[in-house]
Amino acid sequence: MPLGAHKVALFGVAGVSTGDVVLLSSQTASDSASLDFTSGIDSTYGEYIFKFYNINPATDQAWFQFQVNAVGESDFDEYITSTYFYAYHDEDDDPADMVYEAGLDLAQGTSYQPLASYLGNGADESLAGMLHLFNPASTTYVKHFYSTRNYHSFHNYTVNGFTAGYINTTSAIDEISFKMSSGNFDGVIQMYGIS
Repeated sequence: MPLGAHKVALFGVAGVSTGDVVLLSSQTASDSASLDFTSGIDSTYGEYIFKFYNINPATDQAWFQFQVNAVGESDFDEYITSTYFYAYHDEDDDPADMVYEAGLDLAQGTSYQPLASYLGNGADESLAGMLHLFNPASTTYVKHFYSTRNYHSFHNYTVNGFTAGYINTTSAIDEISFKMSSGNFDGVIQMYGIS
């Protein structure tokens, strides 16, 4: 269902204020190994947004991550080049800092791209955020993405993480997978299309 005039306030995407934001799919993880969106990513929309709600890992200190498939592929192992940084603040007010994390970016890597590291697995610890994927159906250009999240880390920090980069293929992307680096997880991921 289109969100009409409210989409700019909800998504902060003033550049697409003349388009529609449409909920295409919603998946719920319940002790799941992964959530994979294997349909609905095509040339219908120029941008796709994946929203994360209450992502809670079964394994303490696990990383939440994603990878994609080009059309006709099956291994979620496309080449990604990215950057990763985050700001954090402890419940006790010390430490607090902003950090570029070289170990969480990829340089033509084919592994899953981390979106959040060292999540806490407590009953009240979770992650919320979003991932934007641009023009995945293009057969001319690489596919750009960026993501921001806030989460409760295992050591009682609030962490605001930022990841951006590109999927280095001119093949169309039609599938995306989200999973933890270790163990299963709970939570909801919704996929929206922006025309």
